[in-house]
Amino acid sequence: MPVSSQDVTVVTLLADPDAPTEIAQRMARTLPDRLADKSGQGRRFNVEVVSEPFTSGTEDPPTLMRRIMDRGSAENWDIVVALTDLPLHSQGRRLAVYRNHENGLALLSLPSLGGLRLQTRARQAVEEAVLGLAGPQTPGAEGPLRSQPLPGAFVNLPAPIHPGQSGDEETDDVRYVVGGPRGYLRVLAGMVRANRPWRLVPGLSKALAAALATGTAATVNSTVWSLATSLGTPRLVIATVGSVAIMIGWLIVDANLWHRSPESSPEARQRAALYNASTIVTVGIGVLVCYVGLLVINWAWALFILNDRLFASMTQTPLHATQYWTLSWFVASVATVGGALGSGLESDEAIRAAAYSKREQERRRVLLDDHGDQ
Repeated sequence: MPVSSQDVTVVTLLADPDAPTEIAQRMARTLPDRLADKSGQGRRFNVEVVSEPFTSGTEDPPTLMRRIMDRGSAENWDIVVALTDLPLHSQGRRLAVYRNHENGLALLSLPSLGGLRLQTRARQAVEEAVLGLAGPQTPGAEGPLRSQPLPGAFVNLPAPIHPGQSGDEETDDVRYVVGGPRGYLRVLAGMVRANRPWRLVPGLSKALAAALATGTAATVNSTVWSLATSLGTPRLVIATVGSVAIMIGWLIVDANLWHRSPESSPEARQRAALYNASTIVTVGIGVLVCYVGLLVINWAWALFILNDRLFASMTQTPLHATQYWTLSWFVASVATVGGALGSGLESDEAIRAAAYSKREQERRRVLLDDHGDQ
């Protein structure tokens, strides 16, 4: 799939469904002009977006590259840049980009770009990939042609992304890897960003209903008043951490969100640890958003319903702003535990749909089917 020698170079952004497709469609609006400006020589680019689950059923980068190569060969595409929210691994290293100059292919793992300014970073990465593929090849140390890494987007990205060595059987000629603890955190943040944890809140409608019912009843309970006024800030913090942890643990266990790799290799364990960490952070963010919402609702309910004279007679403490805050804080923790019990009313599919991106949902369905067949 050589780069076109005509005036117009056809660039196809092959994107996984959901977030990668949305990112590709947004960047495609300005990408042709930006590529033309940066490439010079009067070159023009035509950018197309094709959305399809090309990562379905596999996490092996060489296999993905062969799929992209076969897909591109069947079309009139000069350059193909594939975007996925799949975290890529090879030989124990986290990979950001595969690039094959001879066939005009590149594979970009969006989680390697982190969770912030993802659209801008993805556009920079795609520009770097396209310009590298459209540029000339240079002889490598042992003779074969290699695309020359260009200074630019990958060098300037805040993530620790740097060129890495390709294996003898790999289908790429240039690869970029993500190294070090900062790289791990960057990939983890990117995976959580792809999962969109804020979607977990409406996905837990029955759990939130149970939590709100628990909070409403607790706010008018005199025993809860007495407990709340007797608790200091350290114990309230402990109650918050404990209730949130219970909710996170219950959701992960009840909905079977924990990843268990069928393989025992170090690379498989590394992938499993990364997936499980992203699950904990994704669910944790969703639960914290629910917790803050419960705290605000309980505070508003307490302002409306509580009687200062009755409260003072039951607790021997005047009802001031501090008491409203303390009571709402404590009730939010109690309500969160009630919500954990209510989450058992949600279907596992509903929770997985709320907690994961579409590609991750598909990946987990394949894993569950494989376990079921064994």
